[in-house]
Amino acid sequence: MPLRHIERTDARTVPSESKQHRRARTARLRMKVAVLAVVLTLVIVWLLANLATGEKRVAQRIEHRYAASDPQFQYLMGVLLGPPVVPGNQVGTLINGDQIFSSMLTAIGSAQQSVCFETFIYWSGDIGRAFADALAERARAGVSVLVMLDWIGTSKMDAALLDELREAGAQIERYHKPSWTGLGKLNNRTHRKLLIVDGRIGFTGGVGIADEWTGDAQDPMHWRDTHFRIVGPAVAQMQAVFMDNWIKTSNTVLHDIRYFPRLEDAGPSPAQVFMSSANGGSTSMEVMYLLSIASAARSIRLSSSYFVPNRVAVDAFVAATKRGVKIQIITPGRNIDAGIVRAASRAKWGPLLKAGVEMFEYQPTMFHVKVMVVDELMVSCGSTNFDDRSFRLNAEANLNVYDAEFAALQVRVFDDDLSRSKRIGMAQWKRRPWLERLEGAVAAMMDSQL
Repeated sequence: MPLRHIERTDARTVPSESKQHRRARTARLRMKVAVLAVVLTLVIVWLLANLATGEKRVAQRIEHRYAASDPQFQYLMGVLLGPPVVPGNQVGTLINGDQIFSSMLTAIGSAQQSVCFETFIYWSGDIGRAFADALAERARAGVSVLVMLDWIGTSKMDAALLDELREAGAQIERYHKPSWTGLGKLNNRTHRKLLIVDGRIGFTGGVGIADEWTGDAQDPMHWRDTHFRIVGPAVAQMQAVFMDNWIKTSNTVLHDIRYFPRLEDAGPSPAQVFMSSANGGSTSMEVMYLLSIASAARSIRLSSSYFVPNRVAVDAFVAATKRGVKIQIITPGRNIDAGIVRAASRAKWGPLLKAGVEMFEYQPTMFHVKVMVVDELMVSCGSTNFDDRSFRLNAEANLNVYDAEFAALQVRVFDDDLSRSKRIGMAQWKRRPWLERLEGAVAAMMDSQL
Protein backbone atom coordinates (compact mmCIF):
# COMPACT_ATOMS: atom_id res chain seq x y z
CA MET A 1 0.00 0.00 0.00
CA PRO A 2 1.41 3.40 -0.97
CA LEU A 3 2.49 5.63 1.86
CA ARG A 4 0.16 8.40 0.66
CA HIS A 5 -2.86 6.08 1.07
CA ILE A 6 -1.83 5.09 4.55
CA GLU A 7 -1.57 8.74 5.57
CA ARG A 8 -5.03 9.47 4.22
CA THR A 9 -6.45 6.45 6.04
CA ASP A 10 -4.89 7.64 9.35
CA ALA A 11 -6.26 11.13 8.76
CA ARG A 12 -9.74 9.68 8.29
CA THR A 13 -9.58 7.51 11.45
CA VAL A 14 -8.37 10.23 13.86
CA PRO A 15 -11.58 12.29 13.71
CA SER A 16 -13.57 9.08 14.30
CA GLU A 17 -11.60 8.37 17.52
CA SER A 18 -12.07 11.99 18.67
CA LYS A 19 -15.84 11.65 18.36
CA GLN A 20 -15.73 8.56 20.53
CA HIS A 21 -13.67 10.40 23.12
CA ARG A 22 -16.06 13.35 23.05
CA ARG A 23 -19.03 11.06 23.46
CA ALA A 24 -17.34 9.34 26.40
CA ARG A 25 -16.48 12.64 28.02
CA THR A 26 -20.04 13.87 27.50
CA ALA A 27 -21.42 10.69 29.02
CA ARG A 28 -19.12 11.02 32.05
CA LEU A 29 -20.10 14.69 32.43
CA ARG A 30 -23.79 13.81 32.27
CA MET A 31 -23.24 11.13 34.88
CA LYS A 32 -21.48 13.60 37.19
CA VAL A 33 -24.27 16.15 36.73
CA ALA A 34 -26.88 13.48 37.48
CA VAL A 35 -25.03 12.35 40.60
CA LEU A 36 -24.61 15.96 41.72
CA ALA A 37 -28.30 16.61 41.17
CA VAL A 38 -29.21 13.56 43.23
CA VAL A 39 -26.84 14.63 46.01
CA LEU A 40 -28.20 18.19 46.02
CA THR A 41 -31.76 16.88 46.08
CA LEU A 42 -30.95 14.66 49.03
CA VAL A 43 -29.28 17.55 50.84
CA ILE A 44 -32.31 19.82 50.26
CA VAL A 45 -34.70 17.08 51.41
CA TRP A 46 -32.51 16.48 54.48
CA LEU A 47 -32.45 20.19 55.32
CA LEU A 48 -36.20 20.60 54.91
CA ALA A 49 -36.83 17.51 57.03
CA ASN A 50 -34.59 18.77 59.80
CA LEU A 51 -35.75 22.40 59.75
CA ALA A 52 -39.30 21.26 60.47
CA THR A 53 -40.49 19.74 63.74
CA GLY A 54 -42.61 17.07 62.06
CA GLU A 55 -45.47 17.94 64.43
CA LYS A 56 -48.84 19.33 63.47
CA ARG A 57 -49.47 22.94 64.44
CA VAL A 58 -52.50 24.92 65.51
CA ALA A 59 -54.25 25.67 62.22
CA GLN A 60 -57.31 27.64 63.24
CA ARG A 61 -58.29 30.28 65.75
CA ILE A 62 -59.36 29.25 69.25
CA GLU A 63 -62.86 30.59 69.90
CA HIS A 64 -63.75 32.82 72.86
CA ARG A 65 -65.71 30.69 75.38
CA TYR A 66 -64.98 32.34 78.75
CA ALA A 67 -63.00 35.22 80.24
CA ALA A 68 -59.55 35.04 81.80
CA SER A 69 -61.25 35.68 85.16
CA ASP A 70 -63.32 32.50 84.82
CA PRO A 71 -61.98 29.56 86.92
CA GLN A 72 -62.23 27.45 83.75
CA PHE A 73 -59.36 29.48 82.25
CA GLN A 74 -56.88 28.61 85.00
CA TYR A 75 -58.08 25.01 85.06
CA LEU A 76 -57.54 24.55 81.32
CA MET A 77 -54.15 26.29 81.38
CA GLY A 78 -53.01 23.68 83.89
CA VAL A 79 -54.53 20.76 82.00
CA LEU A 80 -53.38 21.78 78.51
CA LEU A 81 -49.90 23.08 79.39
CA GLY A 82 -48.93 20.31 81.80
CA PRO A 83 -48.21 21.42 85.38
CA PRO A 84 -51.15 22.63 87.49
CA VAL A 85 -51.47 26.16 88.78
CA VAL A 86 -50.23 26.05 92.39
CA PRO A 87 -50.91 28.68 95.09
CA GLY A 88 -48.49 30.20 97.57
CA ASN A 89 -45.82 31.85 95.43
CA GLN A 90 -43.96 35.12 95.83
CA VAL A 91 -42.80 36.66 92.54
CA GLY A 92 -40.44 39.63 92.41
CA THR A 93 -39.91 41.84 89.37
CA LEU A 94 -36.34 42.77 88.36
CA ILE A 95 -35.89 45.61 85.87
CA ASN A 96 -32.72 45.71 83.74
CA GLY A 97 -29.27 44.32 84.36
CA ASP A 98 -28.30 46.20 87.53
CA GLN A 99 -31.22 44.66 89.43
CA ILE A 100 -31.28 41.34 87.60
CA PHE A 101 -27.64 40.32 87.79
CA SER A 102 -27.08 41.45 91.36
CA SER A 103 -30.08 39.40 92.53
CA MET A 104 -28.98 36.31 90.59
CA LEU A 105 -25.37 36.52 91.78
CA THR A 106 -26.50 36.99 95.39
CA ALA A 107 -28.66 33.89 95.13
CA ILE A 108 -25.80 31.85 93.64
CA GLY A 109 -23.49 33.00 96.44
CA SER A 110 -26.01 31.80 99.03
CA ALA A 111 -26.31 28.28 97.59
CA GLN A 112 -25.75 25.44 100.07
CA GLN A 113 -26.94 22.40 98.12
CA SER A 114 -27.30 23.02 94.39
CA VAL A 115 -27.21 25.54 91.57
CA CYS A 116 -28.93 24.66 88.27
CA PHE A 117 -28.32 27.17 85.49
CA GLU A 118 -29.56 27.03 81.88
CA THR A 119 -29.13 29.78 79.30
CA PHE A 120 -29.11 30.40 75.57
CA ILE A 121 -26.70 33.36 75.48
CA TYR A 122 -23.41 33.32 77.42
CA TRP A 123 -20.75 35.52 75.85
CA SER A 124 -17.43 36.90 77.00
CA GLY A 125 -17.27 40.07 79.07
CA ASP A 126 -17.28 41.28 82.65
CA ILE A 127 -20.65 39.79 83.53
CA GLY A 128 -19.65 36.45 82.00
CA ARG A 129 -16.55 36.46 84.21
CA ALA A 130 -18.64 37.37 87.28
CA PHE A 131 -21.03 34.45 86.75
CA ALA A 132 -18.21 31.98 86.07
CA ASP A 133 -16.40 33.08 89.24
CA ALA A 134 -19.56 32.82 91.36
CA LEU A 135 -20.48 29.37 90.02
CA ALA A 136 -16.91 28.09 90.35
CA GLU A 137 -16.65 29.33 93.95
CA ARG A 138 -19.78 27.40 94.92
CA ALA A 139 -18.58 24.27 93.10
CA ARG A 140 -15.28 24.39 95.01
CA ALA A 141 -17.29 24.67 98.24
CA GLY A 142 -18.97 21.34 97.48
CA VAL A 143 -22.25 22.63 96.06
CA SER A 144 -23.63 20.67 93.11
CA VAL A 145 -23.34 23.10 90.18
CA LEU A 146 -25.06 22.05 86.95
CA VAL A 147 -24.69 24.29 83.88
CA MET A 148 -26.68 23.78 80.67
CA LEU A 149 -25.48 25.88 77.73
CA ASP A 150 -26.91 26.02 74.23
CA TRP A 151 -24.11 25.14 71.81
CA ILE A 152 -24.99 27.84 69.26
CA GLY A 153 -25.96 30.58 71.71
CA THR A 154 -22.75 30.19 73.71
CA SER A 155 -20.39 29.86 70.75
CA LYS A 156 -18.79 33.21 71.69
CA MET A 157 -18.13 32.14 75.27
CA ASP A 158 -14.49 32.35 76.34
CA ALA A 159 -13.09 28.81 76.60
CA ALA A 160 -11.18 29.88 79.70
CA LEU A 161 -14.49 30.33 81.55
CA LEU A 162 -15.52 26.79 80.70
CA ASP A 163 -12.15 25.51 81.89
CA GLU A 164 -12.54 27.41 85.16
CA LEU A 165 -15.95 25.87 85.79
CA ARG A 166 -14.84 22.33 84.99
CA GLU A 167 -11.70 22.59 87.11
CA ALA A 168 -13.83 23.82 90.03
CA GLY A 169 -16.03 20.74 89.75
CA ALA A 170 -19.08 22.14 87.96
CA GLN A 171 -20.82 19.82 85.52
CA ILE A 172 -21.35 21.36 82.08
CA GLU A 173 -23.56 20.11 79.27
CA ARG A 174 -23.79 21.66 75.80
CA TYR A 175 -27.26 21.41 74.31
CA HIS A 176 -27.25 19.88 70.80
CA LYS A 177 -23.53 19.94 70.29
CA PRO A 178 -22.92 18.95 66.63
CA SER A 179 -22.53 15.27 65.80
CA TRP A 180 -22.76 13.37 62.52
CA THR A 181 -25.94 11.65 63.68
CA GLY A 182 -27.66 14.76 64.95
CA LEU A 183 -26.78 17.72 62.74
CA GLY A 184 -30.46 18.43 62.17
CA LYS A 185 -30.91 19.10 65.89
CA LEU A 186 -28.75 22.22 65.61
CA ASN A 187 -31.87 24.06 64.50
CA ASN A 188 -33.59 23.13 67.77
CA ARG A 189 -31.99 25.26 70.48
CA THR A 190 -32.58 25.66 74.17
CA HIS A 191 -33.71 29.24 74.50
CA ARG A 192 -34.62 28.81 78.19
CA LYS A 193 -33.27 31.19 80.81
CA LEU A 194 -33.42 29.39 84.15
CA LEU A 195 -31.57 29.65 87.44
CA ILE A 196 -32.65 27.51 90.40
CA VAL A 197 -30.76 27.70 93.70
CA ASP A 198 -31.14 24.92 96.31
CA GLY A 199 -34.41 23.98 94.63
CA ARG A 200 -36.00 26.91 96.52
CA ILE A 201 -35.28 30.12 94.58
CA GLY A 202 -35.96 30.41 90.86
CA PHE A 203 -35.26 33.02 88.19
CA THR A 204 -36.54 33.33 84.64
CA GLY A 205 -37.11 36.05 82.06
CA GLY A 206 -35.32 37.49 79.06
CA VAL A 207 -31.69 38.15 79.99
CA GLY A 208 -28.65 36.39 78.59
CA ILE A 209 -25.19 36.50 80.13
CA ALA A 210 -23.57 39.29 78.13
CA ASP A 211 -22.52 42.87 78.78
CA GLU A 212 -25.37 44.15 76.57
CA TRP A 213 -27.74 43.31 79.44
CA THR A 214 -25.76 45.12 82.13
CA GLY A 215 -26.61 48.60 83.38
CA ASP A 216 -30.05 50.21 83.39
CA ALA A 217 -30.94 50.53 79.67
CA GLN A 218 -29.30 53.95 79.83
CA ASP A 219 -28.12 53.99 76.18
CA PRO A 220 -28.24 51.89 73.00
CA MET A 221 -25.33 49.75 74.23
CA HIS A 222 -27.34 48.53 77.26
CA TRP A 223 -30.57 46.67 76.63
CA ARG A 224 -34.01 46.94 78.25
CA ASP A 225 -35.15 43.65 79.82
CA THR A 226 -37.15 42.15 82.70
CA HIS A 227 -36.46 39.07 84.81
CA PHE A 228 -38.41 37.50 87.67
CA ARG A 229 -37.44 35.94 91.00
CA ILE A 230 -39.81 33.35 92.47
CA VAL A 231 -40.02 31.40 95.71
CA GLY A 232 -42.74 28.93 96.59
CA PRO A 233 -44.18 25.67 95.24
CA ALA A 234 -43.86 26.66 91.54
CA VAL A 235 -40.05 26.57 91.91
CA ALA A 236 -40.26 22.76 91.89
CA GLN A 237 -41.91 23.01 88.47
CA MET A 238 -39.06 25.23 87.27
CA GLN A 239 -36.54 22.70 88.57
CA ALA A 240 -38.38 19.97 86.66
CA VAL A 241 -38.14 22.05 83.48
CA PHE A 242 -34.36 22.33 83.96
CA MET A 243 -34.12 18.59 84.52
CA ASP A 244 -35.91 17.97 81.21
CA ASN A 245 -32.91 19.09 79.14
CA TRP A 246 -30.39 17.85 81.72
CA ILE A 247 -31.72 14.31 81.33
CA LYS A 248 -31.68 14.58 77.54
CA THR A 249 -28.04 15.70 77.41
CA SER A 250 -26.42 13.93 80.38
CA ASN A 251 -28.62 10.80 80.49
CA THR A 252 -28.71 11.33 84.26
CA VAL A 253 -31.81 11.66 86.43
CA LEU A 254 -31.19 13.83 89.50
CA HIS A 255 -34.06 13.65 91.96
CA ASP A 256 -32.80 13.94 95.54
CA ILE A 257 -33.54 16.60 98.12
CA ARG A 258 -30.71 18.86 96.93
CA TYR A 259 -32.81 19.64 93.87
CA PHE A 260 -36.37 18.91 95.01
CA PRO A 261 -36.87 19.89 98.66
CA ARG A 262 -40.33 20.18 100.16
CA LEU A 263 -41.56 23.72 99.51
CA GLU A 264 -43.86 25.74 101.75
CA ASP A 265 -46.13 28.58 100.71
CA ALA A 266 -44.15 31.83 100.39
CA GLY A 267 -46.57 34.39 98.99
CA PRO A 268 -50.05 35.16 97.64
CA SER A 269 -49.69 34.33 93.94
CA PRO A 270 -51.00 31.24 92.12
CA ALA A 271 -48.46 30.33 89.43
CA GLN A 272 -47.16 27.64 87.11
CA VAL A 273 -43.92 27.07 85.21
CA PHE A 274 -44.24 25.13 81.97
CA MET A 275 -42.09 24.32 78.97
CA SER A 276 -42.13 23.58 75.28
CA SER A 277 -39.64 21.70 73.16
CA ALA A 278 -39.32 20.50 69.57
CA ASN A 279 -38.60 17.06 71.06
CA GLY A 280 -42.12 16.97 72.46
CA GLY A 281 -44.86 19.45 73.38
CA SER A 282 -43.66 22.04 70.89
CA THR A 283 -47.13 23.63 70.66
CA SER A 284 -47.47 24.38 74.39
CA MET A 285 -46.35 28.00 74.07
CA GLU A 286 -48.50 28.69 71.04
CA VAL A 287 -51.54 27.15 72.73
CA MET A 288 -50.88 29.26 75.84
CA TYR A 289 -50.74 32.50 73.87
CA LEU A 290 -53.73 31.68 71.68
CA LEU A 291 -55.87 30.53 74.60
CA SER A 292 -54.95 33.67 76.56
CA ILE A 293 -55.84 35.94 73.62
CA ALA A 294 -59.10 34.06 73.11
CA SER A 295 -59.97 34.44 76.82
CA ALA A 296 -59.24 38.17 77.04
CA ALA A 297 -62.34 40.21 77.82
CA ARG A 298 -60.88 43.69 78.38
CA SER A 299 -57.21 44.15 77.52
CA ILE A 300 -53.99 42.57 76.27
CA ARG A 301 -50.61 44.20 76.83
CA LEU A 302 -47.77 42.41 75.05
CA SER A 303 -44.07 43.25 75.30
CA SER A 304 -42.25 41.22 72.66
CA SER A 305 -38.65 41.54 71.55
CA TYR A 306 -39.29 39.43 68.44
CA PHE A 307 -42.89 39.73 67.31
CA VAL A 308 -43.56 37.83 64.07
CA PRO A 309 -47.14 36.52 64.40
CA ASN A 310 -48.38 33.76 62.14
CA ARG A 311 -51.77 33.85 60.42
CA VAL A 312 -53.63 32.15 63.29
CA ALA A 313 -52.21 34.60 65.83
CA VAL A 314 -53.12 37.59 63.66
CA ASP A 315 -56.65 36.25 63.33
CA ALA A 316 -56.84 35.79 67.11
CA PHE A 317 -55.82 39.41 67.77
CA VAL A 318 -58.29 40.70 65.19
CA ALA A 319 -61.12 38.63 66.68
CA ALA A 320 -60.28 39.97 70.16
CA THR A 321 -60.54 43.58 68.98
CA LYS A 322 -63.94 42.85 67.45
CA ARG A 323 -65.29 41.86 70.86
CA GLY A 324 -63.94 45.07 72.41
CA VAL A 325 -60.54 44.02 73.76
CA LYS A 326 -57.95 46.81 73.80
CA ILE A 327 -54.61 45.49 72.54
CA GLN A 328 -51.28 47.27 72.89
CA ILE A 329 -48.01 45.72 71.67
CA ILE A 330 -44.48 47.04 72.24
CA THR A 331 -41.67 45.80 69.98
CA PRO A 332 -38.12 47.03 69.29
CA GLY A 333 -37.56 50.08 67.09
CA ARG A 334 -34.46 50.80 65.04
CA ASN A 335 -32.25 49.69 67.94
CA ILE A 336 -32.52 45.97 67.29
CA ASP A 337 -29.92 43.23 67.00
CA ALA A 338 -31.64 41.58 64.00
CA GLY A 339 -32.95 44.06 61.43
CA ILE A 340 -34.54 41.35 59.29
CA VAL A 341 -36.75 40.36 62.23
CA ARG A 342 -38.03 43.93 62.52
CA ALA A 343 -38.81 43.94 58.78
CA ALA A 344 -40.57 40.57 59.08
CA SER A 345 -42.56 41.85 62.06
CA ARG A 346 -43.67 45.11 60.46
CA ALA A 347 -44.74 43.26 57.31
CA LYS A 348 -47.41 41.53 59.44
CA TRP A 349 -48.93 44.67 60.96
CA GLY A 350 -51.45 45.61 58.25
CA PRO A 351 -54.45 43.55 59.46
CA LEU A 352 -53.60 44.34 63.11
CA LEU A 353 -53.53 48.10 62.54
CA LYS A 354 -56.71 47.96 60.48
CA ALA A 355 -58.44 46.13 63.34
CA GLY A 356 -57.36 48.74 65.89
CA VAL A 357 -54.40 47.03 67.55
CA GLU A 358 -52.03 49.71 68.89
CA MET A 359 -48.44 49.04 67.78
CA PHE A 360 -45.47 50.74 69.46
CA GLU A 361 -41.70 50.70 68.92
CA TYR A 362 -39.40 51.22 71.90
CA GLN A 363 -36.94 54.02 71.16
CA PRO A 364 -34.01 54.33 73.62
CA THR A 365 -32.32 50.95 73.13
CA MET A 366 -32.87 47.29 72.20
CA PHE A 367 -36.15 46.12 73.77
CA HIS A 368 -35.72 42.49 74.88
CA VAL A 369 -38.73 42.11 77.20
CA LYS A 370 -41.06 39.09 76.88
CA VAL A 371 -44.14 39.72 79.04
CA MET A 372 -47.88 39.47 78.37
CA VAL A 373 -50.62 40.83 80.67
CA VAL A 374 -54.23 39.73 80.04
CA ASP A 375 -57.20 41.53 81.60
CA GLU A 376 -54.89 42.95 84.32
CA LEU A 377 -55.05 39.51 85.93
CA MET A 378 -52.86 36.94 84.18
CA VAL A 379 -49.15 37.53 83.45
CA SER A 380 -46.96 35.29 81.31
CA CYS A 381 -43.22 35.89 81.32
CA GLY A 382 -40.10 33.94 80.44
CA SER A 383 -37.94 33.14 77.44
CA THR A 384 -40.59 32.81 74.72
CA ASN A 385 -40.71 35.17 71.75
CA PHE A 386 -43.93 35.68 69.80
CA ASP A 387 -42.74 33.90 66.67
CA ASP A 388 -42.75 30.46 65.08
CA ARG A 389 -39.16 29.74 66.14
CA SER A 390 -40.18 29.92 69.79
CA PHE A 391 -43.53 28.24 69.14
CA ARG A 392 -42.16 25.29 67.14
CA LEU A 393 -38.37 24.92 67.20
CA ASN A 394 -36.84 26.15 70.45
CA ALA A 395 -36.95 24.68 73.93
CA GLU A 396 -38.67 27.42 75.97
CA ALA A 397 -39.91 28.00 79.53
CA ASN A 398 -42.49 30.47 80.85
CA LEU A 399 -43.81 31.48 84.24
CA ASN A 400 -47.54 32.23 84.40
CA VAL A 401 -48.84 34.21 87.39
CA TYR A 402 -52.56 34.64 88.13
CA ASP A 403 -52.71 37.57 90.54
CA ALA A 404 -54.35 40.99 90.03
CA GLU A 405 -51.87 42.80 92.31
CA PHE A 406 -48.87 41.33 90.49
CA ALA A 407 -50.52 42.10 87.14
CA ALA A 408 -51.09 45.72 88.21
CA LEU A 409 -47.33 46.11 88.79
CA GLN A 410 -46.61 44.71 85.31
CA VAL A 411 -49.11 47.19 83.84
CA ARG A 412 -47.18 50.04 85.47
CA VAL A 413 -43.93 48.70 84.03
CA PHE A 414 -45.60 48.38 80.62
CA ASP A 415 -46.92 51.95 80.78
CA ASP A 416 -43.45 53.22 81.64
CA ASP A 417 -42.05 51.45 78.57
CA LEU A 418 -44.96 52.84 76.55
CA SER A 419 -43.92 56.38 77.49
CA ARG A 420 -40.54 55.67 75.84
CA SER A 421 -42.10 54.18 72.71
CA LYS A 422 -43.38 55.59 69.43
CA ARG A 423 -46.78 54.59 68.15
CA ILE A 424 -46.90 53.44 64.54
CA GLY A 425 -50.23 54.13 62.83
CA MET A 426 -51.63 52.81 59.57
CA ALA A 427 -50.57 55.88 57.56
CA GLN A 428 -46.97 55.67 58.72
CA TRP A 429 -46.91 51.90 58.24
CA LYS A 430 -48.02 52.32 54.63
CA ARG A 431 -45.10 54.71 54.04
CA ARG A 432 -42.51 52.03 54.82
CA PRO A 433 -39.41 52.36 52.59
CA TRP A 434 -39.28 50.03 49.60
CA LEU A 435 -36.12 48.39 50.96
CA GLU A 436 -37.90 47.48 54.18
CA ARG A 437 -40.81 46.09 52.17
CA LEU A 438 -38.35 43.95 50.20
CA GLU A 439 -36.70 42.71 53.40
CA GLY A 440 -40.13 41.87 54.79
CA ALA A 441 -41.02 39.89 51.66
CA VAL A 442 -37.76 37.94 51.86
CA ALA A 443 -38.20 37.35 55.59
CA ALA A 444 -41.73 36.05 54.99
CA MET A 445 -40.23 33.10 53.12
CA MET A 446 -38.38 31.99 56.25
CA ASP A 447 -40.76 33.04 59.02
CA SER A 448 -40.37 29.73 60.83
CA GLN A 449 -36.64 30.30 61.27
CA LEU A 450 -36.76 33.85 62.68
